[in-house]
Amino acid sequence: MPDSPPASLPPQWKDLVAASRDARSQAYAPYSEFAVGAAVLTKAGSIFPGCNVENASYGLTICAERTAVCAAIAAGRQDIVAVCISLTGTPVPCGTCRQFLYEFNPSMTVLIDDLSTDNDAAPETVLLSDLLPRGFRLER
Repeated sequence: MPDSPPASLPPQWKDLVAASRDARSQAYAPYSEFAVGAAVLTKAGSIFPGCNVENASYGLTICAERTAVCAAIAAGRQDIVAVCISLTGTPVPCGTCRQFLYEFNPSMTVLIDDLSTDNDAAPETVLLSDLLPRGFRLER
């Protein structure tokens, strides 16, 4: 399988990163103390933030990426073109989130925002389809 072209940053990437970082400050992570922020960007330029919300029953924990997507869906937006994930370390979506994001746009741009890097530096970008090359999707 040939490599995909590199994902490019959307013009609003700084706003997307800021929203993701701000959402991280709202994370509810009393068990892992692993706060994660995310934000999704729609085709029209709207940004929807989300944070992880843990639960004593770990399986009920919801990741930041899914929270952001749910906020967009609740506002009537399904046309997601990019997602930013912010945390310290390597902020790539977990397998569940990759599949969840794939439902809305297999070729969305993923911005990987490591908080330990320079605040003005552009985050690494990758296409979701490269993170989940054979994602599951039902045809509608």
